[in-house]
Amino acid sequence: MNKNQSVIDARKAREQAVLLEQLRKMPIVQIACEKSGVSRATYYRWKKEDEQFAAAADEALFDGTALVSDMAESQLLAQIRDNNLGAIMYWLKHRNPNYNNRLEVTAKLKHEDDKLTPEQEAAITEALKLASLATDEGASTTPSSNSSNATTEENITGK
Repeated sequence: MNKNQSVIDARKAREQAVLLEQLRKMPIVQIACEKSGVSRATYYRWKKEDEQFAAAADEALFDGTALVSDMAESQLLAQIRDNNLGAIMYWLKHRNPNYNNRLEVTAKLKHEDDKLTPEQEAAITEALKLASLATDEGASTTPSSNSSNATTEENITGK
């Protein structure tokens, strides 16, 4: 390795270290790149070409995200201490299952090969008749329109 290459490698290592530190402080790639003087294109090229750097960058982003989450929770707790009702509600909805808005639905799924009961077939046939009356109101019925309705009934009911 010649002298120029070692200088380039040393500068790259310094720039990567500064960039990784910025990612730990603020886990937003654009901001970390701006603060460290490294372009986003260079950051993504380094990640693509250097597995060690990619792993270190992912770890730095994870650490930075954890830091920001800790700061946000600290601010939220301060707001709760100040009796901020919105902060209190947010905490309860996200941390206490008694206050969340989730709905649990339990159902039995049927398979496509399940047959319709005679009552279900009758209800579908009646609904199709009513639907065709609603769409054909005021228009004359022709044999071709009736046969298409019969075909639709056959497709749905299997008759």
